[in-house]
Amino acid sequence: MSSRLRIALATTALAAMSSVNPVTAGTEQKLVIADQAQIVDKVSTIFAAALRDDVAKFDSVIASDFYIFDGGVRFNGDSIMAFIKAQHLAGKRYEWNVTEPDVHITGKTAWVAYVNKGSITDASGTVNQNWLESAFLQKQAGIWKIVFMHSTRVPMATQESHGK
Repeated sequence: MSSRLRIALATTALAAMSSVNPVTAGTEQKLVIADQAQIVDKVSTIFAAALRDDVAKFDSVIASDFYIFDGGVRFNGDSIMAFIKAQHLAGKRYEWNVTEPDVHITGKTAWVAYVNKGSITDASGTVNQNWLESAFLQKQAGIWKIVFMHSTRVPMATQESHGK
């Protein structure tokens, strides 16, 4: 067998071995999409739980070593929920919405960046507010858990200049 023929056969064999089975690829794509939806849902669940001061629901989606940077302060799960509850008792209400999620998954870890479009309501009225946020998640025992979050409030002047 000529060396050209061997090279051609080897190249063809390598290409065949490395090609993706279309059935498997479709299944993997569906799993990725399902995981992406679960990840966005976990972040949305944190906000729904915080809105209602539901610590049990909040704890159901966070890892045991969860923490968040918000407003220049590091909070763990208990301290952020206590802070939010105190805000509620002081008459403040928040609306949070995960929009424009950008989800990245690698094995059992994932991160998501998103724009949190919401509002803050108190005795003086309601002010629309956007936050730029991100979360890091781990799949623990088959369930996505939020390990870390970061939130940066978009200054009102920036929101207004961009027509948001």
